[in-house]
Formats: sequence, structure tokens, C-alpha cells
Amino acid sequence: MNLRPAGESTMKQPTATLLVRDLPPPATGFTVEVISDYRAFLGLESSWNDLVHRAGIDHPFLTHEWVRTWWQCFGSGKTLHIITVQRGGELVAIAPMMLSKERIYGLNVRLLEFIYNKYTERFDFIVARDAPESYRQIWSSVVRQRHLWDAIRLCQLPPGSRTLEEIPKLASEDGFLTGLWHSGDVPYLRLAGSWDSYFQSLRSKRRSNLRRRLKGLNGVGLVAHEVVRSGGQLQTALEDGLRIEAASWKGDEGTAIRCSPEVREFYKRMAEIAAHRGWLLLDFLTLNGRRIAFDYCLCFGGKQYLLKTSYDPLFAQYSPYHLLFSMVLQRAFEAGLEEFDFLGVNDDWKLEWTRETRPHQWLYVFPHGFRAHLIYGIKFRILPRLKELRIEGRKSKTEETEDRG
Repeated sequence: MNLRPAGESTMKQPTATLLVRDLPPPATGFTVEVISDYRAFLGLESSWNDLVHRAGIDHPFLTHEWVRTWWQCFGSGKTLHIITVQRGGELVAIAPMMLSKERIYGLNVRLLEFIYNKYTERFDFIVARDAPESYRQIWSSVVRQRHLWDAIRLCQLPPGSRTLEEIPKLASEDGFLTGLWHSGDVPYLRLAGSWDSYFQSLRSKRRSNLRRRLKGLNGVGLVAHEVVRSGGQLQTALEDGLRIEAASWKGDEGTAIRCSPEVREFYKRMAEIAAHRGWLLLDFLTLNGRRIAFDYCLCFGGKQYLLKTSYDPLFAQYSPYHLLFSMVLQRAFEAGLEEFDFLGVNDDWKLEWTRETRPHQWLYVFPHGFRAHLIYGIKFRILPRLKELRIEGRKSKTEETEDRG
């Protein structure tokens, strides 16, 4: 895995002021530091990525490259609060967090949270596999900085994350309230066996539809699968992909990458860095040389991650992205990758290719106090109960209709 530093952009960075720390000494053998200076964060790149490897992290969302690019594009108005733990002079844990402010249920809340928004699909603390005791050091630092935050929010924790076990336990010991919110199930596919055997395992109707649509598109012109990984054509290819996305329903709803300068800059910078690292895959389905479907993937740790997809609505009758995806998945099988991660939510089209999903959780921690108890009560008692009542109401209405029928 190539983790050499890439050149930094000259774009103005979000303001980050070094906090004055007044921390009691950590346990013997540990050194704990809170980094909130951007230049100090940049200096961590080599040791940060080494720790990502030692922690066994197999996705790109915790690499220094991803977090740094996120901060450059989305960090305005927030303050870095990165906790590092060293043991005997060796970096063994990083808690990549920030301080932000948000209005929650009508209340102004100071949050200590992951360096995260919806464009980061998975996140966690970075802890060396042989240093689980680092969680206590992180928690102790968080408690010592209690005057800076009203609540902790740790988003998109994957199943098996030790954070889901350690932080609630430590928080409970100190009398804090904790709650878990299920954010969704993320589809993925283990790439076992051959592409041919996998394709034959799909429903016959699915296979037939793909063949029929490819035949129909071949009747219009020459169909090809184009892959752009790097080089002089990278920016043109990316702009073509973003144009295709903006022409779809995403453009109409204002959710296309082109609709936000910050989001556009993020994916542009990330593509440049990922191309340099050898992670990037921009896939296109072309018709007579015209790009009509697109996706943006990263390959990392033997797995492929699907960040963005789109197609030209002028060719919707041929399901061009489904055709492109079959080619993308075939290549992943043939490349010997371990897994294809669809990311996002469990959309129906994804579940046509796999039934395997991973649940992701958001972990909340609240101190005692009226405001914290109010937010906790709404989030983890009132809203879940209202959801149950809605489900019960729909079920009752369905049963009543069936009885009348």
C-alpha cells in the first residue's frame, strides 16, 4: 500500500486554533495529546497511515488523505480535536474528532464528534490491535475536556467496532448516558468463486433483463466499458461523470455533486489523491464513444468501494448503469478482490446483486443535566415510541382492510 505524502493544495484552510490543554498526566507509559492545530495534523500523515495499517482498517475513510481532504473542504466553522495516544513513544491510537455546534430539537448543542458528514461512509477511532487499553486513555481525555462539549456523537460505526463496546462501558462507569441509533444497513458482496458462477446465481429474470438491454443498446451503436485511473484525461473524465450525474434526477433535486462547490471540490481533490495512490477507478459505459453511465470507486485493502453512480436519462430505457455495474463487478471478480462494498443505503437495485448487509450505528454520549436528558429522551424514548405506534397503526389498518375483504 503506497502511503507517500501528496502535495498539498494552496486553498485556504479552515481556521483551527490550538487549544490550551490542562490535562492531568495519563496512566504510566502513555502520552495523550489533543491536536487542534491544522499544521500539527498535517505532520501526522506518515504515523497516522502507519497506524491505519496496524489497526487492520481495510477502507479508505480513515486514511490521513481522506480526513485531510474532508477538513479542507468541509471544516469551516469547526475546530479540530484529534486525540492521540502514544505508548512508549509509539503512536497506538487516534480519535479523529472535531468540535462543532448544531441545533438539535430546538436546542443549541456543542458537539464533540467524528470528523464526518454524509460523504464519509464509515468512521471510527484508529486503535492498534495490540493496544485496546488506549480506549480508556481516549475516554479520560474526553472527560477532562468536558467543559468544551454538551454531547458526543460518533457516526457510522461499523459492526465489530470495539468502540461500540468500550465507550458505552467507560461512559457508564462515569455516570454518562449513552444511546445507539441504527443509521442503516450497507450492502456488500463477498467476491468468492468466479464471475460466471456468481452471474448464474442471479435470478433468471435479472440475467435476461441485462442481456436484453445490452442487446438493445448494441442495436443503437458500439457499446464499451471505459476505465480511467489516472493521467492527463483524469479531470476531463471526472467532469464528464459529474455532468452525467447532474443531468439525472440528482440534479433536479439539488443533490448532485455539481450543486455544491464544497462537495465538487472534495470529490475532485480526492480523485487526484486517489489516482496518485493507485486507488481510483472512474468507470464509464460508452455508446459510440459517448459516455452515458458513470461510477466513482476506490480500491483499498483488497476491496472496492462504490462512492457515486449515475447515468444519462436519455438512455434510461436501456438501464445503462445496471449494464455498467455488471461490467464493473465482473472486473472486480477477475481482479481477485475480496469484496465489493456498495456503501450508502440498501437501495432496491443493490439488493438485486446481494442480500448481505452490514448494520451501522451512531453512538451518542450525554452528561447529566436538563438539556442532555431532554435530547436523550426525545432521541431514544419518544421518537422510537412514536415510530412503534406508526407501525402498529399501519398494521392495524391493514388487518382491518383484510377483515373487510
